[in-house]
Amino acid sequence: MTLTAELRATLAAVTTATLTTVLLKKGLRKTWMRGPRPLGPRQGRVVGPAFTLRFIPAREDLATPESWSSPRSTRAAIEAMPEGVIAVAGTEGIREAGIFGDILCARMAKRGVAALVTEGAVRDAAGVRATGLPVWCAAEAAPPSVAALTFVGWEEPIGCGGVAVFPGDVVVADDDGAVVIPSALVAEVAREAEAQERLEAWIMREVERGEALPGLYPPDAATRARYERESS
Repeated sequence: MTLTAELRATLAAVTTATLTTVLLKKGLRKTWMRGPRPLGPRQGRVVGPAFTLRFIPAREDLATPESWSSPRSTRAAIEAMPEGVIAVAGTEGIREAGIFGDILCARMAKRGVAALVTEGAVRDAAGVRATGLPVWCAAEAAPPSVAALTFVGWEEPIGCGGVAVFPGDVVVADDDGAVVIPSALVAEVAREAEAQERLEAWIMREVERGEALPGLYPPDAATRARYERESS
């Protein structure tokens, strides 16, 4: 599925809270990643296809500073990232080392990467904020990645924050965290989320007018009929 400019704009206008509700109605309960939180204030909402990165617990013969020069390294992965993607890094919940610091995040920003989302930690946090790259992470940690992690590859299925993420799935992140939309459902979810936001905006106006919640939220048949009349 291609994330068109129209779909990107639609998703950028709906909250992750709305998206999780729409996805829940489709039977998808594990779409919100536990752990990632905005690193900086006023990061806004970002939307983009997932570019996945996979880390596993460190093994001493592999997790070395020399590995940073390997063809299979975080440096090589960053150079493979297309403009507009959201880098999603699974660390198996390990937060004792920062997967990226200011220099790597600066390069990602320069390449036009939309954001970094990880269940792990970043290092050089002040420098990372200064790069302007929006980051959602679970912690800040001074040690380099190889102190606790081995980087094993990119653009393969990963787990991040308890959620399965496949390359090309669409990620939406805002103040409430990060949500994954399966690529095959993006157009449908975007359409339904947009409709739900319109309905809930109307419901909020009714609440502000003093309407009681029963029959209003969720709306019963009579309320839906009134909404349709007033919105037509």
